[in-house]
Amino acid sequence: MVRLAGAQDPAQSTVIFRCASRNITEENVRQIRRLLGEHRDWNRQKLSLHICKLWNWRRSDGALNHRTCRDLLARLERQGQIQLPGRRRKYKPRKLPDVIHEPALEIPSDVNLDRLVVRPITLQERPRWRQLMRQHHYLGFKSIVGESICYVATIGDQWVALLAWGMAAMKNRHREAWIGWDEALKWRRLHLVANNTRFLILPGARIKNLASKLLSVNLRRLSQDWRERYGHPIHLAETFVDLSRFKATCYRAAGWIPLGETRGFARSGSGYSSHGQPKMLFVRPVHPDAQRMLAAAFSPPQAPDRKEKIRVIDVNRLPIEGEDGLIDVLRTVVDPRKRRGIRHPLICILAIATCACLSGARSFEAIAEWAAELSRDALKRLGSKRSRAPSEKCFRLTLQRLNAPQFDDQICSWLARRKVFAGEGIALDGKTLRGAHDGDKAAPHLLSAVLHREGVVVAQVAVGEKTNEIPCVKHLLKDLDIEGGVVTADALHTQTETARFVVEDKKADYVFTVKENQPTLLQDIVDLGLEALPPSAH
Repeated sequence: MVRLAGAQDPAQSTVIFRCASRNITEENVRQIRRLLGEHRDWNRQKLSLHICKLWNWRRSDGALNHRTCRDLLARLERQGQIQLPGRRRKYKPRKLPDVIHEPALEIPSDVNLDRLVVRPITLQERPRWRQLMRQHHYLGFKSIVGESICYVATIGDQWVALLAWGMAAMKNRHREAWIGWDEALKWRRLHLVANNTRFLILPGARIKNLASKLLSVNLRRLSQDWRERYGHPIHLAETFVDLSRFKATCYRAAGWIPLGETRGFARSGSGYSSHGQPKMLFVRPVHPDAQRMLAAAFSPPQAPDRKEKIRVIDVNRLPIEGEDGLIDVLRTVVDPRKRRGIRHPLICILAIATCACLSGARSFEAIAEWAAELSRDALKRLGSKRSRAPSEKCFRLTLQRLNAPQFDDQICSWLARRKVFAGEGIALDGKTLRGAHDGDKAAPHLLSAVLHREGVVVAQVAVGEKTNEIPCVKHLLKDLDIEGGVVTADALHTQTETARFVVEDKKADYVFTVKENQPTLLQDIVDLGLEALPPSAH
């Protein structure tokens, strides 16, 4: 999650809508109004360029997101929130390039579709892609506003099909009803839906099952491509099919769900106009649990960078209220703040911070941005008495003053009791905290118990400077109910007393690594030929 550069604390300002993966807040609109008032001689282009630089708003290729910013300004003007300077010159349409004469496709109709490759186009391929789409698609092609990815399907080195994905339709009653969106929730989650705006099989590509295969292959990589380019995944795909022209057989064969016909309106300038051609809306979940995630009270977890190897949890599956819920657990945490001037209850701050971290937030700014997207009902569930979430400064100052070991023990114990962790193995993992040196003091070294599947730390203890990890294992596991589980550890913990403690005291099993630190045991394994024991050896 990236903070809006140039904004004055976005967590204190209400999010109005999202535009190209960016939250547009009330403070952003006030900032644009100030620029318009202070620079009355600026034209629209200079204003949008200045905003892009101020917010560091860039496309995936590093260029300023100038075009999307112009669309944002026009949208705010249509809503009556700003007044832009008049246009200084009339728009002149670009001259389109000449028709491309593609060589006839030489692909047998019974070709093996396993050779089919669907990938995003490169910058050099863009002119060819656009001209082919203009030339052969019945709707033609001008441009795609906002977030978009264009794909080409190839067999060998020959192009056989073109696909384009863009931002979801702003309004559709069938989609909203199917997901369970209200207006406020729709604007916070609409960026997680992508629209298949163009789908073209090139002339000559008469291959059985090609269209449905294309859609299936494309959907497998769509979410990851979107995440790499725009920083967020795609949970649901949608498209609109004119049934007077097509039967939508390929969409049905690829598992798309028809939801109903539109009313035959299209965007026209600042409003909508009727074109008299209703279309059928089809949707296809990209994530298997897309419908629930899009309608959930809390934002879906953001997958972290692959290099970090940190797992996330969907907090919508965790109990927040009620007995042994998160709010109930946090009631015993002592508030370190002075009573005067408190605006947000400690329970609210801790509950939001906990849920944000479980959802992938790894900084105070990320916690504040996750909180800024919460609805009023979600804030209320997390103990808030206000309509706005706490600011980044509020999270930072409160959490820094907190009794960290006590809070950590409470949360880890609560997570360990959740049913989502049933049957998990537990890994013993020691780490030195980088960048945590304090003067001449060495950086803290922690021994943690980590759940294998979720990657969640359920307990951790500090390892003193005059000891090591081995005697800390008992203190780490003493309060965890790991009966019937499996404890894994590296060669350092291959100790007789540790094994006895895990088996006899905790009623669990263990898998320890044997190296040269246990020479007798290692030699026994060699002499007994136990290398044949793993199933892979049979």
